[in-house]
Amino acid sequence: MTPTPDPAGGAAAMIGCVFVGTSLDGFIARENGDFDWLTAAGDALGETGYDEFFASIDAMVVGRATFDTVSAFPEWPYAGKRVLVLSRTLLRSIDAAAEPNTTVHATLAEVIDTLAAERRRRVYVDGGRTIQSFLRAGLIREITITRAPVLLGSGIPLFGPLGADVHLRHVGTRELGAGFTQSSYEVLSS
Repeated sequence: MTPTPDPAGGAAAMIGCVFVGTSLDGFIARENGDFDWLTAAGDALGETGYDEFFASIDAMVVGRATFDTVSAFPEWPYAGKRVLVLSRTLLRSIDAAAEPNTTVHATLAEVIDTLAAERRRRVYVDGGRTIQSFLRAGLIREITITRAPVLLGSGIPLFGPLGADVHLRHVGTRELGAGFTQSSYEVLSS
């Protein structure tokens, strides 16, 4: 179900943004969810623009797998941000101390309704299936992809089946350190 745009500030006012790293063959993680190949470059990667991007968003929407991964980090990586987890299977309660300002929503429509009610405008969408859901619903406006110089052959894909072509405008590409490249796109139609 595609959320109905709300002229008072719902889906129509929201800007869905993707900022993600992939292998050259389009995977965001290995089959087991590991992304060691992405973090291996460390400081050699250089400035990616992530901190500036993160500061520009009002909220985040992540899927269950992404939430489980970041919940295991020593520190909550989304400090100061509103986080909505899109999951029908998350059975445990959110730990308000460990993951502050975080709620779980079973459907995309619930996520959009919550974002609209809270008047969230710039939303960071993360996680393969979550990004795919937002793309299919026509809710992504900006995509930044950092490509690692590695072929995995299999894994969790960034993109999946879509109902129609998604047309993009190339905004720019730059070379980062350690052989990484980063391209930014504006979504024109979906």
